[in-house]
Amino acid sequence: MGKGGGCMPSKNKFPINESAERPVSQIDITGSEAERSKKLRIFIVFYSMYGHIERLARRMKKGVDGIEGVEGVLYMVPETLAPDVLEQMKVPPKNDEIPVISVDELMEADGFLFGFPTRYGCMAAQMKAFFDSTGKLWREQKLAGLPAGFFVSTGTQGGGQETTAWTAVTQLAHHGMLYVPIGYTFGAGMFRMDSIRGGSPYGAGTFSGDGSREPSEPELALAEHQGKYMAMTVKRLAQHYSLPPDNASSRRF
Repeated sequence: MGKGGGCMPSKNKFPINESAERPVSQIDITGSEAERSKKLRIFIVFYSMYGHIERLARRMKKGVDGIEGVEGVLYMVPETLAPDVLEQMKVPPKNDEIPVISVDELMEADGFLFGFPTRYGCMAAQMKAFFDSTGKLWREQKLAGLPAGFFVSTGTQGGGQETTAWTAVTQLAHHGMLYVPIGYTFGAGMFRMDSIRGGSPYGAGTFSGDGSREPSEPELALAEHQGKYMAMTVKRLAQHYSLPPDNASSRRF
């Protein structure tokens, strides 16, 4: 593995730790209409069967929201399994406060963080089915130029923390989107060997084990960092191209 800092849109590193922190909104998880018209929006789009990816997503939103002028918006992708199958698998009910995203809503974002569990080293079928449904956006390259990153969950240490992310890059490539890995921008936290920790230069991650293991604080901290990192990336790109934050139709490079 290399020691690069990920994809940077300029020669200067982002001042990740210099941003003003502010609390995550407890009023509306998707943000009010007034807030949306003022801020750059990063859609955190995920599939979570047993809640591990959702926990990373919520912490990632905290990181995004910690950067002034940028807002994280949580969305789930549609479930593809029948209710009786989910019941047999003992899958808990989905959180009703997080809406299910539609394909057309993707065009309202300034950047993306896609999260999903692994299935044999690749993204889960539910996330793949959602990407497969974006053909009309692909035909007109509606998402071209938008930055995007990944975060994952695997059952074991060799279960695909890296391959699950890099096999997903093909989805971005065909849409003309910009893949933004985190590299080693988390600093010393990327090199710790004193505990089991998910995540990689490709993005945040967690180990679920048999399902009983919850994301650890180091894993959640990496997810929060990735949220901040993506928020700074989107903000710097918008500033570089001098795009007004309330003009979503112009946010294509």
